[in-house]
Amino acid sequence: MLTAPLMIWDAGYCLMRPRSMVGGDLHWAWKLYDFYGQIDKVYGVKAFEDGDGFANAAAILNLLENFATITYLVLVYAFKSDIAPLFGYTGATMTLAKTILYLAQEYYCGWCAIGHNDFVDVFAYWICPNIVWCTISSLTMYRLGNDIALSLRQRKTTVKQD
Repeated sequence: MLTAPLMIWDAGYCLMRPRSMVGGDLHWAWKLYDFYGQIDKVYGVKAFEDGDGFANAAAILNLLENFATITYLVLVYAFKSDIAPLFGYTGATMTLAKTILYLAQEYYCGWCAIGHNDFVDVFAYWICPNIVWCTISSLTMYRLGNDIALSLRQRKTTVKQD
């Protein structure tokens, strides 16, 4: 739940462009993107003007990930549903897959969106956040995957006893 506001804010910036960009009437809510758009050109003005759809496509996935994660939390805490781990696992898998896609896209385009930076900026503002996304989503998948496997083993045992 801690990442949901950040991901929704990020998706909002992308999906509300050009209104969320410099000169837009909603820019006040996304002033930090002035800086980040200079680090990662995927978020910059030029990518938007060139019709690069990657940021918006990733934003749609952000919203779907959030839906899965919020559904997981509702099912765990409000309904105590056995199916909850499946939603959490799905959301974490989407986060990991999207992050790997983001990294791979950058690699295969020859560092087209971040290659203009020095190593310190790339490390601080691009590598570290992506390591965090990959690590947290992988750990979540591991934990919820174990929960799902345990549930399946318990059901298998229960079925055999019947």
